[in-house]
Amino acid sequence: MAEKAARNKVEFRPHFKTHQSLEIGRWFKEFGVKKATVSSLKMASYFAQEWDDITVAFPANILEIDTINELASKIQLNLCVENLEVLLFLEKHLKSSLGVFLKVDIGYNRTGIKTSSIPLIDTLLSKIKENPKISFKGFLGHAGHAYNCRSKEAIEAVHQKSIDKIIALKKQYKPQHPDLIISIGDTPTCSVSENFNDIDEIRPGNFVYYDLTQNIIGSNEINEIAVAMACPIVSKHEDRNEIVIYGGGIHFSKDRVEDPNDGVIFGRIAESKGTLWGDPIDKMFLKSLSQEHGIVSVPKEKMKSFEIGSLLWVLPVHSCMTADLMKKIHTPNGGVINMM
Repeated sequence: MAEKAARNKVEFRPHFKTHQSLEIGRWFKEFGVKKATVSSLKMASYFAQEWDDITVAFPANILEIDTINELASKIQLNLCVENLEVLLFLEKHLKSSLGVFLKVDIGYNRTGIKTSSIPLIDTLLSKIKENPKISFKGFLGHAGHAYNCRSKEAIEAVHQKSIDKIIALKKQYKPQHPDLIISIGDTPTCSVSENFNDIDEIRPGNFVYYDLTQNIIGSNEINEIAVAMACPIVSKHEDRNEIVIYGGGIHFSKDRVEDPNDGVIFGRIAESKGTLWGDPIDKMFLKSLSQEHGIVSVPKEKMKSFEIGSLLWVLPVHSCMTADLMKKIHTPNGGVINMM
C-alpha cells in the first residue's frame, strides 16, 4: 500500500483502528509513513505517544473538548466537522490550534455533508475562516459502500463515482483554498484501484490484516489474511456434524458475511500448521455465535479429525472488530504484540 501511494504520488495516512498497536505502527514508519488516522480521541491519545500528526476520521464529539484541547496542544490534530454547531462550540472552547476537514458523503450515506450542499459548505468555511485557531485542511470522504461490492469491477465503479463527487469540490474550492487536500480512505478501493488522479491522501486501514469480508468482495486473496483466532474445541456433536468452540460474539463480534457457497458465515476454519494456519477447509465454517459459544459446521468425514481440547484456526469476518475485542496479538514465534 505504501508503494501504491508513492507510485500515485498521494500521501499515505493509514488508519490505525484495525491494529491499535504502537508496535505495528512502527512497521509503517519503516515504510516512510509519518501521519496516522484513528477513529476516536482515545485512540489519538494512545498514538500521540509516538505520532505527531493524527486525523480523527469520525465526526468531532464536542463532549470530549478537554481531550481535544490536550491533544491539540501537543500534536498536529485534525478533526472532522460536518455541522455549524461544532464550529460554534470550538469558537468558544478551543484553546490550541488544530486542523479541520469537512467530512463529505461520497455515496455511503452514513455521515458527512452531501457534496451538493454548497450553501452549507460555504457557511462552514466562512466560520472556519473566522477562527484563528482553526485551519481548513480540505475535504474527507469514505467510500464505505464499496463493502457491498462482490467483484473488483464493482469496487472500481464505486471508487470512480465516489472520487468524481469529491474531486468536483476540489475544483470548486481550490482557487480560494489553494492548500486544501482531498482525503479518501477505505480498503476495498485503495486495494483494487490504480486511479488516484486529483486525490491527495489515502487512509485505508483493514488491509494491514485483511479478512473474509475483504476476500469475498474482491480486495484480497485468501492467503493474504494475516490474522486468525485460535479457539479451543469444547464439545462435539457428531449427530449434527457440529463442533462447539470457545469463541463467540465477545471474541468476533457478530459481524457476518454472505458467502456465495455456504450462506451466512461468521468465520471460516483453516488448516492447522503448528503455530500457523494454512488453507481454509472446504465446507467448514463458523455458522452461528452466541456470547461465548461458536458453532462450527463440519463435513461429516472430517468430524473424527478433531478432538476436545485442540485448537481451531478461525479466519475472521471482520479483523478490525476481532482485534479490538481481543486486545492482544500472538506471533508465530511466541511473541506478543500489545494493543491500546
